[in-house]
Amino acid sequence: MKVSFLVPVYNEVATIEELVGRVLAVPLDKQVIVVDDGSTDGSREVLETLVRNHPEIELIHQSNRGKGAALRAAIPRIRGQVTVIQDADLEYDPREVPALIAPIVEGHADVVYGSRLSGGRPQRAYLFWHLVGNRFLSLVAGVLYNTTLSDVETGYKAFLSSVISALDLREDGFAIEPEITAKVCKRRLRVFEVPISYYGRGYDEGKKITWRDGFKAVWVLVRMRVSN
Repeated sequence: MKVSFLVPVYNEVATIEELVGRVLAVPLDKQVIVVDDGSTDGSREVLETLVRNHPEIELIHQSNRGKGAALRAAIPRIRGQVTVIQDADLEYDPREVPALIAPIVEGHADVVYGSRLSGGRPQRAYLFWHLVGNRFLSLVAGVLYNTTLSDVETGYKAFLSSVISALDLREDGFAIEPEITAKVCKRRLRVFEVPISYYGRGYDEGKKITWRDGFKAVWVLVRMRVSN
């Protein structure tokens, strides 16, 4: 199967070149779609150089609107049968993608979540309150949607491309993550989890998601549950 990588980028000049190199090295038939979400730190220039050296990369530029808007810009260009969301910050290792997509390739799953919280893979020990927040959001999703997902906020998700193309996603920022979970669960799709490594970074290293995004995630999960 061809795998489409969707790579949203906002101010990741320190990591984007290495990340793209790792994605290109994954031994899969692949399509790489990178969306520059209005970067101002030099990421745009690095990406343009990468495209000149690797014309197989598809680059989209847009004004800064958030991760969700970047993913929506990429989705219409998907050509692979499987789609992987790949953050640009090296918190997730592209070498684990073959294991991430295996349940889809083998015909068992429509969607796969890479779980940082199910154990079995290396995890950086840091940011206690982020762990609490992630577990709380997964509990809220479990109660509202009757699911056993352990890590609804994971940035590593894989889909049958026909599934993600049909989700009608609307959130612009990080709230795209709970929106995906809500719409996947409401459709009663076959969702699997696999353990993944997590090389988390601190705010001094460029981490962008904050506690405010956690409150927004709860609101999105609740709103989506009561909406038609």
